Amino acid sequence: MKKDPEYSRIKSIIWKFLERRRTKCHYTFKNRSKGQNKMAMVLAGYKEYLYEPVFRRFKQNLTPDIDVCIITSGKFVPEIDAMCEKEGWSYLSTKENHVSLVQNVAILLHPNAQYIYKMDEDIFLCSDFFSRLMKAYEHAKEGQYYPGVMAPLININGYGYVRLLEKLGLTDTYTKLFGKPMYAGGPENIIETSADVARFFWGEGGYFPPIDEIDRKLAEEPLEERPCPVRFSIGAILFERSLWERMHYFSVRLRSRVELGLDEEDLCAFCINSSLPIMVSENLVVGHFSFGPQNAAMREYFDSHKDIW
Repeated sequence: MKKDPEYSRIKSIIWKFLERRRTKCHYTFKNRSKGQNKMAMVLAGYKEYLYEPVFRRFKQNLTPDIDVCIITSGKFVPEIDAMCEKEGWSYLSTKENHVSLVQNVAILLHPNAQYIYKMDEDIFLCSDFFSRLMKAYEHAKEGQYYPGVMAPLININGYGYVRLLEKLGLTDTYTKLFGKPMYAGGPENIIETSADVARFFWGEGGYFPPIDEIDRKLAEEPLEERPCPVRFSIGAILFERSLWERMHYFSVRLRSRVELGLDEEDLCAFCINSSLPIMVSENLVVGHFSFGPQNAAMREYFDSHKDIW
């Protein structure tokens, strides 16, 4: 069927408008990219008390074929600037406080990056994270789904916590303490709101093992990836640039208040509508510190349990 040239012209105009809207901002970029085809961008700037353990683990897992860009939305952080200079990482900060916008700009500023690792500043990585997540992504392509996004199991996550409870034989224990675990993401669910639940998944009570111990166990199991059927919290993911381009970038709605979660909404909706599911590796785990409603209580827990991080 021959394409209508008028339709193509209008479509091109709309796309150019969206591109400008979703990338236009005031930014500062310290470029130390080596032009690699993989890029890890870390959204940071708001949980500085976690930087030592989070970035220590991050550095331990990096491989030489990955460019690093630390990104801060709505602020320039001298501490992060100094860290990036020391480590040879790029640093991008935007005046506008919009996490989708800063990610769009970061990807555009790394034109050679065909594979994008995205993680938040409160994610604790385990052994060989980047290479193993890529291995899971490539392995999933051989199965019955073509993955749009690949993720690890995450302890405080509406999908990952249920799978980890099942794998560790802790479902009954959790049920007695907090009620039946359900596959469900979103701010109305206990996994994203209860500090008691967050502390449970970081070892409170002695039920849930340390994430490194869990990760070693999972690494010994046969390779397996599963599609996620519910909203997935995207604290640590891998996707291809081509997916982001097909989405026409992450949505940007600049308003007086901070827009959070649009990137997550976009990925979840686009992936399911395009039959490119968010898939989760059964063979590696990362630790998510907490969601917003849990932050204050978990900050206190962190200060009194620094040996576990």
